[in-house]
Amino acid sequence: MARKSNLPLLLVSYLLGPALVRSCSPLPLVINTWPFKNATEAAWRTLASGGSPLDAVESGCALCEKEQCDGTVGFGGSPDEFGETTLDAMIMDGTTMDVGAVGALRRIKSAIGVARKVLEYTTHTLLVGESATKFAESMGFITEDLSTDASRALHSDWLARNCQPNYWRDVIPDASKYCGPYKPKPHSILKQEDPTYKEKDHCGHDTIGMVVIHKTGHTAAGTSTNGIKFKIPGRVGDSPLPGSGAYADDTAGAAAATGDGDVLMRFLPSYQAVEYMRQGEDPTIACRKVILRIQKYFPNFFGAVICANVTGNYALGLSFPSLTFCVTISAFQSISRSTTAGSH
Repeated sequence: MARKSNLPLLLVSYLLGPALVRSCSPLPLVINTWPFKNATEAAWRTLASGGSPLDAVESGCALCEKEQCDGTVGFGGSPDEFGETTLDAMIMDGTTMDVGAVGALRRIKSAIGVARKVLEYTTHTLLVGESATKFAESMGFITEDLSTDASRALHSDWLARNCQPNYWRDVIPDASKYCGPYKPKPHSILKQEDPTYKEKDHCGHDTIGMVVIHKTGHTAAGTSTNGIKFKIPGRVGDSPLPGSGAYADDTAGAAAATGDGDVLMRFLPSYQAVEYMRQGEDPTIACRKVILRIQKYFPNFFGAVICANVTGNYALGLSFPSLTFCVTISAFQSISRSTTAGSH
């Protein structure tokens, strides 16, 4: 049912799997993973005030970082094994194909802002770790502790549970029972592991991935996340990797992914979705093909991809039962739709 609103926001909930939702809208278009409505609105306001697609992506992701969306974006969430929160982010201009990204960024709250500076003021694509922090300081960003009482409590509880869950295997002591430090098992006692993929935490991968299509057809995409809880320090997921976390190309469209980054990055799902659209596939089919390809190797994989082409068609593909995501378009509608597994 249509109703009046200052912002043309659709909060869309879908129940399905393996994967597809399809819709069409007039341009411009803003779409992002998960029900991060305030971020969607921030991006839309930036467009409405004359900002570029790149500006819109940055403002949307920046607000999510500030609001600590779901505890999985921005400061104060997902502490690593040492209890530190680090951030990953990426932003891509689909007109110029320029990208800026940061991984394992320490002590800087605005990861998407630093990623934008990498794009604008360097010829590099990705900066990581402490060196990325030094770059951020040179760009005028202030260093501050990213831990909060909540993240410190999460870490303390994890230690009290003998560091469960964690992401180690084939080590001594037994990582399924004890905390580290760990050493590799001798080859003589290694056992053949069950190759079946085991997801650790379905609620720990809520990256914001955002796609913006301007009324002119120009595109941009970006991501921001604090990664997965209790990751091994130094781990970087898919979010800051162009083609994995997000991808944009004015000749076809844009896409962004969310889910288990350690699996997603092996398949470059955002790049692949855009390539399918370049070949003429509808976003629905593009998203579906991407998810099915990953599930061929990892049947229990947890993740989703949003896809939009330059004519305003957009779709969602996901590997799990349900996902809420946000869309803004140039004419307000409110829709809620549910489908059963396997329906189209």
